[in-house]
Amino acid sequence: MAIWLYRVLCGAAWILLALPLLYLSTKPKYRRSIPARFFPFVRVFTPRSSGFCKDFCPHIWLHACSFGEIKSLEPIIQALATPTRNILLTTTTQTGFDLAQSSYTSEPTIRVEFLPFEIFLPFYARRLKQLQALVVTEAELWLELFHTAKALGAQTLLINARISTRSYPKYRRFRAFYRVLFSYIDRVFAQTQADTDRLSTLGARNIHIFGNLKLLSPIHISHTYPKPKNRLVIVAASTHRGEEELVLQAFSALKKVDSSKMDSACGLESPKTQKMDSSLLILAPRHPERFDEVSTLLESSDFSFTRFSQSDLTHCPPSDIQVILLDTLGELNNCYVIADIVILGGAFVPAGGHNPLEPAFFGTKLISGEAIFNQEALFACIDGYTLCKPSELESTLLAHQSLPHSSYKHAQASLSTLIQAITTHKD
Repeated sequence: MAIWLYRVLCGAAWILLALPLLYLSTKPKYRRSIPARFFPFVRVFTPRSSGFCKDFCPHIWLHACSFGEIKSLEPIIQALATPTRNILLTTTTQTGFDLAQSSYTSEPTIRVEFLPFEIFLPFYARRLKQLQALVVTEAELWLELFHTAKALGAQTLLINARISTRSYPKYRRFRAFYRVLFSYIDRVFAQTQADTDRLSTLGARNIHIFGNLKLLSPIHISHTYPKPKNRLVIVAASTHRGEEELVLQAFSALKKVDSSKMDSACGLESPKTQKMDSSLLILAPRHPERFDEVSTLLESSDFSFTRFSQSDLTHCPPSDIQVILLDTLGELNNCYVIADIVILGGAFVPAGGHNPLEPAFFGTKLISGEAIFNQEALFACIDGYTLCKPSELESTLLAHQSLPHSSYKHAQASLSTLIQAITTHKD
């Protein structure tokens, strides 16, 4: 009865939101994801969407929300991939889909798709008849997704499971719904003990504390860039709207200190030297659709800047360039290598913070905001970071010489344990 009521509610929601969704699909960010997920049988919108799992019978189904979660699945996919095992990898965002496509498009046993909205999943059940296991990451709690997998006789796992302190009250308000949902999940691998406690109150069972999945992923760099000599390199990573202004304000204060030190060291006889700036800021907005917006912000500022896509970092940037706008995905780790300081965004606004493991791996001085409620488990895996309020960012950056270097704690989670859980079939 509960599943049928849920289907009715999802159907009603789809009817009410169809027109707004069609409008959103005109935006570049949603141009492919919304039609594929919410209008899968309308060929004028999604000519290939009716091919969801067409001519492809998956044995393992992995689902993750976006770019970061897809990336965290890499070691699992590598361990699971065999010539005789078909793997379906689904996501809900364009950035996640693009990463999955670029990573696995040449693999004949791996299919990448957008996850269809709940009301459409039963229509694809016949194409999933060989499904042995469904593995879902973090908080992607879709009732029909788990119900469909269980109806097919597959085992179901929720991995990297977490519920933040901030979001827990919202989950509790709907705990009757989550008790139904968790009845279709066989095993849960939680990030922390706190997550385990919260999940158990919502009806989760067979919970194991595993740690964060991202601890299993090796830290890679794709290019090696020379570190500018005699320049302090600051990377402002994964910033959100409103955070770029904070970073630029703090960087401006630091630049004034730099200029003052140069005046003291060089005197006033060399105007050319006074224009030299000893600090370089690499500014990396979180969302690609904001690159142009941040570029406009920089154009209206007093900083000399260039876009990464229009520059050549194989040579050190000219000393008169003060800011580089990182407008290319996949380059953050390469920039962390040459960074002295990383200002990690998403926590000076209530976005929940971002992954601190990569900058900590390279031993940078790491600064972030206090709103890290989505990343508490990851911050617990590193030492030597500094959290501050937005109003304190400027003073914190000015005191950078006294800040500690971050360090990376190696994973205790076992990949083999997880693979065994996924591939061991229950009767």
